Amino acid sequence: MDRQLKKKKWTLKKITSIVFISIFLLVIFYTIFFGDRSTKLNVKKERITISTVTKGPFKEFIPVIGTVIPIQTIYLDAEEGGRIEERFVEAGTFVKEDQNLVRLGNTNLLLNIMFREAEFYEQSNNLRTTRLMMEQNRLNLKAQLADLEYQTLRLKRQHDRNVDLLEKNLISKKDYEDVKDEYDYYNKRVALAVNTYKQDSLFRATQIEQLESSLTRMQNNLEIVKKKLERLTIKAPITGHLTSLHAEIGESKKPGDRIGKIDVLDSFKVRVAIDEHYIARIEENRFGTFDFDNRTFKLKVHRIYLEVTDGKFEVDMVFINQTPLAIRRGMSLHIRLDLGDLTEAILLPVGGFYQKTGGQWVYIIDESGDFAYKKKIRINRSNSEMYEIVSGLNPGDQVITSSYDNFGDKDKLILK
Repeated sequence: MDRQLKKKKWTLKKITSIVFISIFLLVIFYTIFFGDRSTKLNVKKERITISTVTKGPFKEFIPVIGTVIPIQTIYLDAEEGGRIEERFVEAGTFVKEDQNLVRLGNTNLLLNIMFREAEFYEQSNNLRTTRLMMEQNRLNLKAQLADLEYQTLRLKRQHDRNVDLLEKNLISKKDYEDVKDEYDYYNKRVALAVNTYKQDSLFRATQIEQLESSLTRMQNNLEIVKKKLERLTIKAPITGHLTSLHAEIGESKKPGDRIGKIDVLDSFKVRVAIDEHYIARIEENRFGTFDFDNRTFKLKVHRIYLEVTDGKFEVDMVFINQTPLAIRRGMSLHIRLDLGDLTEAILLPVGGFYQKTGGQWVYIIDESGDFAYKKKIRINRSNSEMYEIVSGLNPGDQVITSSYDNFGDKDKLILK
């Protein structure tokens, strides 16, 4: 008799199916919760720049452009107004100190000088006349005093004789008193005359002093006006190159109008325009270097002009030790201006990545060399060649320093 067999629940096929399904679900679960979900981009190595992080000496500097200018420029202004009557030289010539450049004419100034001279001569004549009158008055007073003293002496003698005669009753008392009264009267006149002479002498000295002081002031004023006349001829205040001369025959100039300028070409300096961002960090005696004629030359900040125009301020730099022989006025120099001292630091070469990341992160190459991943960094200072890294990178790290514009926001770059 046939027997019914029980059907097996766990067949090999069923077990195999369950195992495969479990593995599939496990892979999906792992991928969802533990897998690498970062975005990736394939990049060819020959299209990127890879730089090595190093440790070495670092000096912060900024690249600036300076213009060579004369060490000194003297501006020529019209001190007195007038009409250009004569021009002795042309612009662009070499002039010597005190050489005549331009002569102006000023009729009003000439008339003023003539009037002041006439006034001075008149005052001088008045002083001489006053001196003469005072001298005559002094002599008259002295003559009067001499006459009074003579009369007093004569009456004194007569009075002394009358005293003896009166005691001997040889003259009347009336005759004695008449002489005595006259003697006393002349004594008073002598005292008054002496006092008058003294007061007149003091007054005369004071008046003459005032007149001489007034005459001196007039003479000084006349000299000043004459110097104004001399200044109508504009002369070179220093030896140098007459760079410009704005003076045409017949042209009128007002006091203070610019006539031209003279450049001293014995030496040069460099005028540098710097972004106002660095105005607090630029100090006198900071140094800079530039390359010229296959050599490196050194400059020093000599003067700082703090006025900001169009977002820039200017400084003057002077050459140290040696000035290039072939340098000329108006040349442009590419200068590396130091902002700090030489220090030891972790360095990353400058590259186009900074425009994308702002220096906050970079793509660093994995040790396998197969891919690059993002890593946060912090940059402190920089120059035109290197960034100073203060965190995020170590010497020997490989970093992509070329532009990141084509990478988007990918987390990993697969290197091909």
